[in-house]
Amino acid sequence: MNIQGQTAVVTGGGSGLGAATAWELAARGARVAVLDVNAEAAEAQAAEIGGLGCACDITDAAAVERTLERVREELGPVRVLMNVAGIGGARRVVGRDGSPMPLEDFRRVVEVNLVGTFNVIRLAAAAMAALEPLEDGERGVMVNTASVAAYDGQVGQEAYAASKGGLVSLTLPLARDLAQHGVRVCTIAPGLFLTPLLAELPTEVQDSLAASIPFPKRLGKPEEFAVLAAHIVENAALNGEVIRLDGALRMPPR
Repeated sequence: MNIQGQTAVVTGGGSGLGAATAWELAARGARVAVLDVNAEAAEAQAAEIGGLGCACDITDAAAVERTLERVREELGPVRVLMNVAGIGGARRVVGRDGSPMPLEDFRRVVEVNLVGTFNVIRLAAAAMAALEPLEDGERGVMVNTASVAAYDGQVGQEAYAASKGGLVSLTLPLARDLAQHGVRVCTIAPGLFLTPLLAELPTEVQDSLAASIPFPKRLGKPEEFAVLAAHIVENAALNGEVIRLDGALRMPPR
């Protein structure tokens, strides 16, 4: 799909990988809606790229439905969806004091990363299916964000790894299901990237993390994620695939 002139939605677009993706799509001529639970971040990023900023909690079905309708009215029908929104969190199943991990901690991560992402997918997919087809019968493209933790989850990452592993497993059946509507689905599983969260760590910690990456021996750049996401949109043969973007990194247990 040619990105030029298309309407794209980027969840988690207020910072980090999402912000870089929103910028890349805008640079390629897309009309971009930046969705983020942080209203100020969404509006600031949208202003920077000439897009539309929307405060939105992806776990709220009604809020996502309203937001997608607003995007359609102001920017046009959505053909590109970048699901980047997500949360982290690490906690052992049994704490140092012997107490079990609170169930709510696990539920919250899965609710945002997996259920929230699917919430946006289902609503966007229904809207895409009703659009007129483009070249090759294509109506839309969706790119989800998993993590290498889906494969190499570390100690304390049970909730995060389960949520991202769910997105990995969801990719192929989604692509098969939505093929009849001309909608492609791929997922990127990034490794260690220089996001705002990692940027807050001391330099020596960042250097230590970078040293664990075979090559290139540095943290990933958000724009590298964004370029891959844009390429998926433009390459019609990419469908049902999960792509690791990690410099050959394989995470150790700790």
